Amino acid sequence: MPTDKDFKRLVRARMQKTGESYTAARTNLLQKKHPIPANYAALAGTSDATVRAKTGKTWIQWVRALDAEDAASKPHRAIAALLNEQFGVPGWWSQTVTVGYERIRGLRDVGQRRGGGYEASKSKTVPVPVAKLYRAWSDKRTRVRWLDAPLTIRTATRNKSMRITWEDGSSVEVYFVAKGRGKSLVAVQHVKLAGKADATRRKAFWGERLGVLAEMLRE
Repeated sequence: MPTDKDFKRLVRARMQKTGESYTAARTNLLQKKHPIPANYAALAGTSDATVRAKTGKTWIQWVRALDAEDAASKPHRAIAALLNEQFGVPGWWSQTVTVGYERIRGLRDVGQRRGGGYEASKSKTVPVPVAKLYRAWSDKRTRVRWLDAPLTIRTATRNKSMRITWEDGSSVEVYFVAKGRGKSLVAVQHVKLAGKADATRRKAFWGERLGVLAEMLRE
C-alpha cells in the first residue's frame, strides 16, 4: 500500500497527465482505490432521492466529496462537523450522511457505531409544531402517556435535542426538527447497546412507541 507521500506523487503525476486540479486528481485516484459499491444507497440506509432532496447531493456525490477530504481517516464527530460547517448540511442530516458514508466505506455495519458498539435509530414525522412535539418528551405527565419507562434526562436544548440515560445504562439521543408550519420530525438514536440482536429489538420498540406518540399528538 502506498504511503501518504507516494500517494501525493501519484496525484501530481495524474495532474500533469490529465490537467486536473489537485482535488479532482486526488478524488479520482481515491475512487479507483476505494470503489463505491453498486448498492451504496442500500448500505447507507437512505434513498438517493431523499438524501439529495435534504442535502443537495446523491450518495455517490457525497462519497466523492468526503473522499476528497480524506474523511475515512477521521472520527465520526469530525466528519459530521465537516458536513455541517463546510458543506452547510443541517445537524440531523449531517449525522445521517456521516453514518451512510461510514457504512459505504465499510467503517461500520448497519446498527453499529464506529467504536464497535451497536445502536438503533428511528424517526417519525408528526403533524404538530416542533414545540408541541418537544413537550411530549420533556413534560413527564405527557410523556408517560406514550413512553412509561424509567429514564433520566441528562441534557436538553429546547425544541432541538435531548440526551437521556435509559434504565439499563444505555443512552438515548433525541433530535427535533421543524418541518414547516404544523409539522415536525423526531429522530431517536439508542446507543451503547449489547449487540446486533439488541439493536434490532430496540429499533422495533422505538418504531412502535413513536407510532403511539404520533397517534396521541393527533388527538
